[in-house]
Amino acid sequence: MNQKSTVIPSEEEVKTEEDKERKAKPILPRNSLTREDHLEILRQIYLARYFDVRLIKEKRRGRLRGTLYSSQNQEAILVGTLYGLRSDDWISPVHRDMPAFFLKDMRSGWDNPERKGMSIAQVCAQVWGKATAPGRAKDNWSHIGSVPLGIIPSTSMLASTIPVACGVAYDFKLRNHDGVVLTYNGEGSTARGDFHEGLNLAAIHDLAVIVVVENNQWAYGTPVELECPTEDVADRARGYNIPGLVADGQDVLDVYDKTMWCVERARKGLGPSIIECKTYRAFGHGDHDDQRADRYRSKEEIERGRRRDPIAVYKTYLVENGILSEEEAKRYSPEGKHAIQVTDEDFPPEVVEAVRKGVEFAIASPLPEPEEAFKHVFVEE
Repeated sequence: MNQKSTVIPSEEEVKTEEDKERKAKPILPRNSLTREDHLEILRQIYLARYFDVRLIKEKRRGRLRGTLYSSQNQEAILVGTLYGLRSDDWISPVHRDMPAFFLKDMRSGWDNPERKGMSIAQVCAQVWGKATAPGRAKDNWSHIGSVPLGIIPSTSMLASTIPVACGVAYDFKLRNHDGVVLTYNGEGSTARGDFHEGLNLAAIHDLAVIVVVENNQWAYGTPVELECPTEDVADRARGYNIPGLVADGQDVLDVYDKTMWCVERARKGLGPSIIECKTYRAFGHGDHDDQRADRYRSKEEIERGRRRDPIAVYKTYLVENGILSEEEAKRYSPEGKHAIQVTDEDFPPEVVEAVRKGVEFAIASPLPEPEEAFKHVFVEE
């Protein structure tokens, strides 16, 4: 199997007339998206960005405590991987993917009560550590999940949920169900044992597990070249004889195309795959690391990493393809701005209102009772 398989066959993959036709006239998953789909994708990217911006501002106002893990500059990965999933698919996001918890199945309607995704209010309550949080205030950025919604609870040890995802996918296989499980991991987690143990298990049993590697170039203060010996982290797939795709993590449609290629393959029972989404961490590991990160990363590197804002990249595509006019594209423009520079007027009103409601719900919610700390630690009758 060619480990660099993509939705468009490479020269080495072209062996039949069908391959030649597919290469000459590639049918990309994005071609099936309607204008309404494109506008909804843009709206969800705005939502993911505004959620991040709003939390940063709330922290500066003194209304939010604890470490904040920004997902800014990585929104295209979340929306691009989630948009094409079915409601009965499962995901396992991590602490930098907080918007993923409410973006799951959002395509079925932001206010749809049957939607298989968390509400923004639930995710805000988790971050604020309130009694209404899915994690019952035992943590704020991790240990959040829901079996009924198909979300594997996240942990602090990235890649630890891959073996759990294998368990979910193995259940799918036993029931002849064609659901898939997406796991999200940083590039640093690919050096951990559970990453390889999980992938080995998934490959041996052809499990429908898709491992999304968010390669933002830094695992806390360690650069990617000290985490992985190959140029592409996706090359980890070679050891398991599964596809390893590389996606432009700033381009939501490239992420979408490659995700859907892996999803379709997994639904056919052809097994797991890796999608490495190359991006750049805009700030420190957490906001406690922001100033330090400005010292262990050069100013030039940071500017280069932030230069291709995913909102700007997508808008360029939409304008070039006649989906948005230039005037419409300029109406809301948070791209290229630091969180403290943007205002509510840089985002669509419905996006601002949706997050505002979630934040106010969290702030108004009560703190947990002290005895909550002793509940659900062990199995209870």
